[in-house]
Amino acid sequence: MAQQHTVEDILETRRQIVNEAISEDLPIDDPKKLYEASRYLLEAGGKRLRPTILLLAAEALTDVEPGSEPYREFPAVDGRPIDVLSAAVSIEIIQSFTLIHDDIMDDDDMRRGVPAVHREYDLSTAILAGDTLYSKAFENMLETGATSEQSVRALSELATTCTEICEGQSLDIEFESRPAITTEEYLEMVELKTAVLYAAAASIPAIILGYEDAFDSLHSYGLDIGRAFQIQDDLLDLTTPTKKLGKQRGSDLVENKQTLITVHAREQGVDVDSLVDTDSVETVTEAEIDEAVQILEEAGSIEFARQRAHELVESGKQHLEVLPDNEAHRLLSEIAEYLIEREY
Repeated sequence: MAQQHTVEDILETRRQIVNEAISEDLPIDDPKKLYEASRYLLEAGGKRLRPTILLLAAEALTDVEPGSEPYREFPAVDGRPIDVLSAAVSIEIIQSFTLIHDDIMDDDDMRRGVPAVHREYDLSTAILAGDTLYSKAFENMLETGATSEQSVRALSELATTCTEICEGQSLDIEFESRPAITTEEYLEMVELKTAVLYAAAASIPAIILGYEDAFDSLHSYGLDIGRAFQIQDDLLDLTTPTKKLGKQRGSDLVENKQTLITVHAREQGVDVDSLVDTDSVETVTEAEIDEAVQILEEAGSIEFARQRAHELVESGKQHLEVLPDNEAHRLLSEIAEYLIEREY
């Protein structure tokens, strides 16, 4: 009987594997400052959720026991060995690139419990580090050993994903100056800003391993769980202690970011703009955030967001029915649940 793995086991082992691969695929070359800055956030931590999903999708498609095949030589439909780990690292590099630029645009001081890249180094170096990661992600995606046609498809998917992330970030910034948005507008924004990278992670193995029939279903799985992930992030911003969160609790509220919670609260008549008296994360107090959270709970907005996240996860899990009934399939389903059960 195949060994039963837990989500915690899978995340920890894949995190270590991806971390080692990052060191191999993104070495610190000259100029050292640039590559140190590029690796800075990657080395600061992270659960490696997206590359883990990519590796599990590859295992589920090929119906192999998780961890039983070397990720640098994974069996494709035509029998050729595919380096799915290079694709996984590519996805994680894109994630780090977006975080560096997000922190610059939001002028955030901290990320993953350490100073943001533009604080640790300087603004120019941070911009260059992000641009370097963006380029390296495409280089890595070319190292999978897939056919020329499959490589072009994978690169096209990655390029489209990056464009959509920028579109989502642009909407996020635009929404900050709008008095109100709809639930549909919020979900469109988080689909672009956050969920499309989960979709790419889940579906790119279908391209490079030759399982094109599964692409659409895996892409839809990623979109659903990615939107649920962002809703959970919005909830955690209000409910997780600052030290555990790695940044100031309630910063989204202070910075007037539109979330599903605040969208619902406005619809219930809550004056969201007056929930905190300061527009600076440096001066907001824990008492102010506690009071704001209580008002949002009384309006039913916290529970509304939690419920929508659960609905999206259930929808995402249904898209996995295209996969063989195996251990990796089960773990992809459990990771979907984990995304809305995590506490940071």
